[in-house]
Amino acid sequence: MSYQDTIDYLYSRLPMFSRIGAAAIKNNLDNTISICTHLGNPQKKFKTIHVAGTNGKGSTSHMLASIFQEAGYKTGLYTSPHLYDFRERIKVNGQMCPQDFVIDFTNKIKPCIEKIEPSFFEITVGMAFDYFAQKNCDIAIIETGLGGRLDSTNVIEPELSIITNIGWDHMALLGNTLPAIATEKAGIIKKETPVVISEMIPETKLVFEQKANELNAPIYFAEKFLELQTFQNNWHSALFEFNQPLIHYLDAPLFPKSFTIECDLPGKYQLKNLKGVLVAAQLLSTMGWKLNAKKVLKALLHVKKNTGLMGRWECIQNSPRIILDVAHNENGIHALLEQLETIHYNQLHIITGMVKDKDVDTVLKLLPTSAKYYYTQSHIPRALAANELADKGNAVGRLGLFYEDVNLALAEANKNANPKDLILVIGSVFLVAEVNRAYHPF
Repeated sequence: MSYQDTIDYLYSRLPMFSRIGAAAIKNNLDNTISICTHLGNPQKKFKTIHVAGTNGKGSTSHMLASIFQEAGYKTGLYTSPHLYDFRERIKVNGQMCPQDFVIDFTNKIKPCIEKIEPSFFEITVGMAFDYFAQKNCDIAIIETGLGGRLDSTNVIEPELSIITNIGWDHMALLGNTLPAIATEKAGIIKKETPVVISEMIPETKLVFEQKANELNAPIYFAEKFLELQTFQNNWHSALFEFNQPLIHYLDAPLFPKSFTIECDLPGKYQLKNLKGVLVAAQLLSTMGWKLNAKKVLKALLHVKKNTGLMGRWECIQNSPRIILDVAHNENGIHALLEQLETIHYNQLHIITGMVKDKDVDTVLKLLPTSAKYYYTQSHIPRALAANELADKGNAVGRLGLFYEDVNLALAEANKNANPKDLILVIGSVFLVAEVNRAYHPF
């Protein structure tokens, strides 16, 4: 099979959550265990860090990968979903796995696919583990898909776990209360293995503490260790000045009591992710990993360059400014609105498309009424039809027309915008993925 034939086979043969929703989810780890056994348990051949959370786990994973790369370690990175190329999910030192590997792996795993009928995600997790083992990675940063307890990635025994935050998303699968969702995410906490909680909220704090105590796992709430003193933002990076109020509790701290970090992932919403990453780096440095302040600073300034991260407050045009961001749920939109308060622009234009199983009405009501709206959709079965989304938006005073394709919407917004306006493309990872970067129709 060619590479395209292989990808077509994986997409058509295996149920995908991104396309069909909850029907693709399995309620146990049996298939993943079978796949790993078939492959000789590659996940045991390299060290790992496990990252879960409602929002921020992708940014956190890429920051950590950048840190380990700058420190000279061969670093694997598994994330999902991809934007443009399936191989974005599986990288070593920022480079996607080659097409030939995907072909060879699929041919190798076909008998297992025919026997156990796994999901797309279960197979891609096995593929990532196999690749990282083949490449002799020193460490791999593994991002969960959704949840944690029953997530296919939850067969690893990590050096450290990070839970970024808990918010309202995938409630039909994870639970209808924040403690219930937190319980699922807390499933990645392992016996006697440190866990960092990037954002502490009262509703979930006890859930994490109880799980950590049950497993004798040291738990660190990052907000206790780092306080933001000042924040400066521009379109391409942000400066965070921190104070460490509990520095006397840290073993050989990487940074002094007060220090400044410039990060190429602009956005004040990265603050919580950054706190979790810095506390994790501190802990890992005391566990034998050769991390130091100079390397951490350089890594955080070059996250995009080192790892290829896209879609997080990503500027693709300067005049008028066009920003792509994968914010798509209540927490993500709140963070985006906070970011908008730190920057200057004239008129705001919002291009948005959403999937059917999100809380669309809640998200729409959070968005500013002063913006001009362009409703559209991605081309997946889960997508909410653009005309239906427009009807919902117009009904709550977010006035705009609908377009069958995001690039048509983007061309229209670009035509209508003045040089100092801001155009945002938000609402779905799959929508951002369909923005044509090779040829802009505007």
